[in-house]
Amino acid sequence: MTSMIVLYGGTRPNGNTESLTEQTLSGLEVERINLSQFSIAPIKDQRHERGGFDPIDDDYDTIIDRLLPHDIIVFATPIYWYSMSGIMKNFIDRWSQTMRDNRYPGFRERLGEKTAYVIAVGGDNPHIKGLPMIQQFQYICDFMGITFAGYLLGQGSKPGDIRQDARAQAGAVQLNALWKEQLQGARVK
Repeated sequence: MTSMIVLYGGTRPNGNTESLTEQTLSGLEVERINLSQFSIAPIKDQRHERGGFDPIDDDYDTIIDRLLPHDIIVFATPIYWYSMSGIMKNFIDRWSQTMRDNRYPGFRERLGEKTAYVIAVGGDNPHIKGLPMIQQFQYICDFMGITFAGYLLGQGSKPGDIRQDARAQAGAVQLNALWKEQLQGARVK
């Protein structure tokens, strides 16, 4: 059975990105992780050190352990300064460490079996200015071998603004239908 996990990169509870993402998930059983509820240290680049990376005592491994069993990953992030949120970037940066971690053999290959989507909301013409961030996710997915299957961008700044973006609302309905098809056999709420 196909399964899905959503990684929320926002820090505002029930913010525009979370609201739009939840619309796309209506009626679907998925695992949700709000990255802001975990401690994720920034990477300390030790790729070229003799001993490699030092272990880090934070929650990152817990998130990786929860992510790996799923087939579909949804990266849901507000657009901050024309890119993903800092906590989302910290999480992805740490993949460099996990690719060299003996506890996660074949990490890159395992991620390469997955499909990814991005949902992002921003306030400054995100349908255009959010595209470089989408391209960044495409490059990340390409590097890891992940199938980048699509994205949904929305316009919103103040809480609730996303409800005024008809284009994003229509996109949420379309993604929901697609995911229901992909997750056929998943229990519906």
